[in-house]
Amino acid sequence: MLFAAVRKGPLRGPFLWALLLLLPAIALSAAAVEPPDLLLARQYRAGVDVSAYWVSEKLDGVRAIWDGRQLRFRSGNRVPAPGWFIEALPEQPLDGELWLGRGTFDRLSATVRRDPPDDAEWRQVRYMIFELPGAPGTFTERLERLKSLFAGGVPPWLTLVDQFRLADERALGGALAEVVRRGGEGLMLHRADAPYETGRSSTLLKVTPWLDAEARVVAHLPGKGRHAGRLGALRVEMPDGRRFVLGTGFSDSQRRNPPAIGSRVTYRYRELGRSGIPRFARFLRVREEF
Repeated sequence: MLFAAVRKGPLRGPFLWALLLLLPAIALSAAAVEPPDLLLARQYRAGVDVSAYWVSEKLDGVRAIWDGRQLRFRSGNRVPAPGWFIEALPEQPLDGELWLGRGTFDRLSATVRRDPPDDAEWRQVRYMIFELPGAPGTFTERLERLKSLFAGGVPPWLTLVDQFRLADERALGGALAEVVRRGGEGLMLHRADAPYETGRSSTLLKVTPWLDAEARVVAHLPGKGRHAGRLGALRVEMPDGRRFVLGTGFSDSQRRNPPAIGSRVTYRYRELGRSGIPRFARFLRVREEF
């Protein structure tokens, strides 16, 4: 229909040729980005046989998947990393987190989204690897392949996440307390005998001193007292449609410029009440789709 309109309408000469040359780019930009299939964690619950899992620190980073040609965010969008960062990656697909260190998520988020990238900032970013996407065998066998890959020599910013075993829940509690004491987020448990899989599964468990979840912002509630004239709280909606008010955990900057209506936020809470509403919920961050 476009070409018919061009033939009948006033779009002729140089303008027509410019439009035709732009069509491939327009079509490419309109194409939907497919997010990669990933393994997503479930929350740890008491009674799990801890000895059946490998354990690692839960990193407060940005998930990044290398398919052998392109580094992508969890959303499927390209990571605008410097050329030297991409060129040094192996042909082997990798799954991991871009990471700057404990308590640096906001700074990391700004760094990995910036396009064009800031070379000096990226020199401080590490790609923390914990999985071989699509590889055969158990997770233990995939870990051995990862160790062999890293033994062959990799750039210093490409790091294998430390994995260790624990005997029982008591040992898990001690390890969790130590990680949190040092400023960490918590722990991850990956079942040792699990084949590679994707989707949300108990194959992968997250252990933290708190629970966390996501909700959609549906309203801004005005502040009172010292928060007068800026955000007082967010009214948010859980995936099942229930709504509650999220009023703590915001910085002064976030109260002046609150998360947009419709955006997704992550919050922490202690437990669910009888009505299914989170108790002691606290805003953590805007869910970055990248």
